Amino acid sequence: MPNQRQYSPADRILMQADAALRTLLPFSGQPNRPNPAVLKTDAELSESEARHVAGLMRINHTGEVCAQALYQGQALTARLPRVRQAMERAADEEIDHLAWCEQRIRQLGSHTSVLNPLFYGLSFGVGASAGLLSDRISLGFVAATEDQVCKHLDDHLAQLPEADQKSRSILEQMREDEAHHSTVALEAGGVRFPAPVKFGMSLVAKLMTKTTYRL
Repeated sequence: MPNQRQYSPADRILMQADAALRTLLPFSGQPNRPNPAVLKTDAELSESEARHVAGLMRINHTGEVCAQALYQGQALTARLPRVRQAMERAADEEIDHLAWCEQRIRQLGSHTSVLNPLFYGLSFGVGASAGLLSDRISLGFVAATEDQVCKHLDDHLAQLPEADQKSRSILEQMREDEAHHSTVALEAGGVRFPAPVKFGMSLVAKLMTKTTYRL
């Protein structure tokens, strides 16, 4: 088996900067999988429906920005190579979600959140801190975060207009992927966070959703 390349701290910092730019610059993330909405018929939405769906998709896009930052921060500080590689793989898979959400937002005539750079920086710091504490806590944080994301996606799926099959197909695939990420993180040794910690995380998530729905 060929030896894997060993990156220096400087290399990793440059890689993190590149990842941040690819996450935050419009249409810079290239998905690995086709957008599940491509084969769905575009529905006629009223102005208020389109505005509401765009707000929901903007929330989900910002959630993916946070996920990218979280995984990149954890990969930077992970102790075990297998954990670092798992974080990097998860970040790659989340790029699909990032691109799909942005495409749908643009189709609806709206924009991504202006607060994305702020949320990226905060999430990167949280991810790096979790990685510094321990790999098990870092993986547990992934599982707890993905559980929160699944709850938000369930709520958004319930709010979508019945005719909007494009947005629905994107969120359903995201829901499946996020649940898988949570399971993988726990199976890799992540700790299960207690209910009070999860409650605190949900409060922070609500702050993000309230601000990015319109901004």
